[in-house]
Amino acid sequence: MYKKLFLTAALIAACVSTDAQKIATDYKGSDNNNPISANIFCADPTALEYNGRLYVYGSNDHQEFVANGKKGDNTYGNIKSIVVFSTDDMVNWTFHGTIDTKKICSGWVTSPWYQGYGVSWAPSVTWRHNESTDKDEFFLYFCNSSHGIGVLKAESPIGPWKSPNNKLMIHRDTPGATPCSAVFDPGVTIDENGVGWISFGGLDPVDGGNSFNPKNARIVKLKSNMTQIDGQPVRIPAPYHFEANELNVIGGKYVYTYCSNWANRDNTEWNAYKQEHGINVNAPGGGTMCYMVSDNPTDSDSWVFKGYYGPGVAGNNHSHLQKFQGSYYHIYHNHGSILLDAMKNGGDVDASAGDYRSICVNKATVNESTATVSLVTLNTTGVKQIKNLNPYELQQMETMASCGGIQYEGMTNIQKNTKISTLGNDASENLQVKMEPNSWIAVRKVDFGSTGAKAFSLRAKGTGKLDLRTSSSPRATLATIEFSSTDFEDHALILPEGKFKGVKNNLLLVLTEGEDVYVDAWKFTKEGSGIDEMESSDPVKTQCYDLSGRKLSDTSNHRGIVIEQYIDKNGVKHSRKRY
Repeated sequence: MYKKLFLTAALIAACVSTDAQKIATDYKGSDNNNPISANIFCADPTALEYNGRLYVYGSNDHQEFVANGKKGDNTYGNIKSIVVFSTDDMVNWTFHGTIDTKKICSGWVTSPWYQGYGVSWAPSVTWRHNESTDKDEFFLYFCNSSHGIGVLKAESPIGPWKSPNNKLMIHRDTPGATPCSAVFDPGVTIDENGVGWISFGGLDPVDGGNSFNPKNARIVKLKSNMTQIDGQPVRIPAPYHFEANELNVIGGKYVYTYCSNWANRDNTEWNAYKQEHGINVNAPGGGTMCYMVSDNPTDSDSWVFKGYYGPGVAGNNHSHLQKFQGSYYHIYHNHGSILLDAMKNGGDVDASAGDYRSICVNKATVNESTATVSLVTLNTTGVKQIKNLNPYELQQMETMASCGGIQYEGMTNIQKNTKISTLGNDASENLQVKMEPNSWIAVRKVDFGSTGAKAFSLRAKGTGKLDLRTSSSPRATLATIEFSSTDFEDHALILPEGKFKGVKNNLLLVLTEGEDVYVDAWKFTKEGSGIDEMESSDPVKTQCYDLSGRKLSDTSNHRGIVIEQYIDKNGVKHSRKRY
């Protein structure tokens, strides 16, 4: 019987029609690692490293995109949530859904009006281990348009998030916060002494400032609870400052990064500034990411301009400098020239759509001993994958290097009792992905090892056929799994011998046929091991059947393969084969 199953799978793989319908368009490109998402517009990135994963958060431009009917300009007024992605290899990114700031902050006071909730832009995130409570704490700051800075708190990088205050943490009435054209774009860090700091501010010059010295950048210490400021904000004398504030601690120094304005540069003025401050760097171009360093952040005179490391992009610029697994990365947004323009040229997005941004990553070179950052090169190639993907671990379907035909609105939380947001889910470890015929997801550098895989499991519901391919061509199909269930179940397939060995540069999961298909996760089983369930969960209710579908009350005397079905503690139905 085992051989029969094996041959059936092999025949399915061999008989795939080469005239199959073309799959959904790949707008990201099979050789590109930028942007990090092939289907979700997002911007203003921030990041943290936690338990071997890099978590990236951003403004949810896609919420505005959907609210505008996927056309017209991005006016940012409908951005009321924050997106969350994570990776452990820098190429395959897991989308964790959205943080519904509108819902979380619905109880904020509305008098005066600017202390109430309106939107959530430009997040900045950090975390620490609280020794007194022996818990990890995560703090996410965002700007409520230009009115002020709010804060959320959680005990995991994906939440659940709560608002510890009943209003903005910093606002127009905060002593020292004004005069400032925009109390926005927070940048947070925790220094080597465990003290939190936050920077903010931007836009037009204030208090006698000018385009060269706008006087609109601020920094302030945070209290030990990280949800209130400690003292009054002070100015950072950032030349040509405009917006996009972020903070790091590198080599014991405070490193402040920001986006420069587009004012004309006066050589005489700049040369005088260089001489006064004893530096020898060129004036930054418009819209570049600049940086300054200090040993004492509250001493305005201690800040030294070091130059710019992030090239300008079309439109506004916003980036975060992040160290992950020993290397530094420049995480930034692009104004549509990669993803949006490709979708418009392909006819899938209205030609009127404009300024829907995408988060990208390129390698950064940092000298920690001098807190010096070299100029970054921006490209669509992106960064190299730092580790191979393990197919023998449970992989969520929303983990992708690229995709086609997968819609943002089609990703929803699989748990029925989860409170929903405007996307249909809150940030979660476990989303479901709706797939239409010819849609696909791709992961990269999948390492099956020298022994290879003997079985594949797919957690899905609906009725469909899904190809496992090494490229978009039907000729690259290695196996096909057919499935049908009215609820989420684990569907297993015995694989053709020798087809899944070594490292596959690309693995595409392509739905060639389907109706009401939702996919949750997938996993391979290594050759030489048993056919296991997709994850080790204690069965709550178990029933066994033979291959004809007859229920078995006693399996002790049954010879051959038994189909065991059970429901785990999370209410998910599983099917597995055993002898």
